[in-house]
Amino acid sequence: MVVGCLGEIVFQVSDEIVKTINNMQWSGSVRFATHQRHLQNALTEFTGVDPDKMSFDIDLVEELGADPMVEMVKLWEYERAGEAVPLVIGEKAYGKYRWTILSHKMKTKAHDYKGSVSCVTVSVNLQEYLER
Repeated sequence: MVVGCLGEIVFQVSDEIVKTINNMQWSGSVRFATHQRHLQNALTEFTGVDPDKMSFDIDLVEELGADPMVEMVKLWEYERAGEAVPLVIGEKAYGKYRWTILSHKMKTKAHDYKGSVSCVTVSVNLQEYLER
């Protein structure tokens, strides 16, 4: 069963494959300017909304049907191209439009007998990307 996707990276769980996300955090913030006034209290002014941020971990285990390096290459290509991709989890599309990958961190947990990565957790940091 498909749990969601980030562009063409599909999160799914079945009897053949397990590619899941966890530790998801979604945050947002706004901006204020402070105007100093002579002999009076400073005046604050709301100046806008910052793009939302999202982070989560992706578990990729070869024994559970995932190919860690194939999925990592997809992430690298999205990140290095600055490509904005949709994020869907469950039946919900997150954000107002799409997301760009700001950074990633790969933590290998196991290697096979040839030294290839067989189990990895990838931490991904996204930033909301809006249409013009």
